[in-house]
Amino acid sequence: MISRITGKISEKGVNCLVLDLDGIGYDVFIPACVMQRIDESCAEDGRITLLTYHYYQVEQAKSVPVLIGFLSQVEKDFFEIFITVSGIGPRAALKALNKPISLIARAIDEGDLFFLKSLPGIGEQRAKEIVAKLQNKVGKFGLIQDRNMQLKVSSKDISEEALDVLLQLGYKRSEALSMIKKATESNTQAGTTEELLNLVYKQKRLK
Repeated sequence: MISRITGKISEKGVNCLVLDLDGIGYDVFIPACVMQRIDESCAEDGRITLLTYHYYQVEQAKSVPVLIGFLSQVEKDFFEIFITVSGIGPRAALKALNKPISLIARAIDEGDLFFLKSLPGIGEQRAKEIVAKLQNKVGKFGLIQDRNMQLKVSSKDISEEALDVLLQLGYKRSEALSMIKKATESNTQAGTTEELLNLVYKQKRLK
């Protein structure tokens, strides 16, 4: 099994990289929550090291090897726990993990079905199954504070990205803007989108 791969990025798609290893190109699929930090994790020559989840996907009587890449062991560990939920295989998890892992983990522990249903491919029943299987088992992932796992953007961009997330979760624009304003007024130390959203959710729970 391939557990780690280092190569130069020769192609970059929406959710896939092609890594060149001495003239051989390897397709490596990347969850959106990881892809957003790929560029800042590359060396100057374009080389990058990824931890990989390696499995074989059966398609019409043939077995196809698939690599899914991560920048840290924490990300890989969460992925492997996430796919223990019935009905969520590697491909489904690859699609679903499009928000910061810490936010997904906290939503699971808090039984926040509304948030979980906002993940691509996750409906009402699947969200309930995720909570039933993983609640109280992923708390450590919700405490991720490593600055390398966070987005480094300006305060304006942070607010705009937080607004986009809240709108995707079904909040009205006026309500989302009000929540963000209250969170920033109460705490000006939020340096990432994730931290700002955590402040918003905290205020929401205190109501």
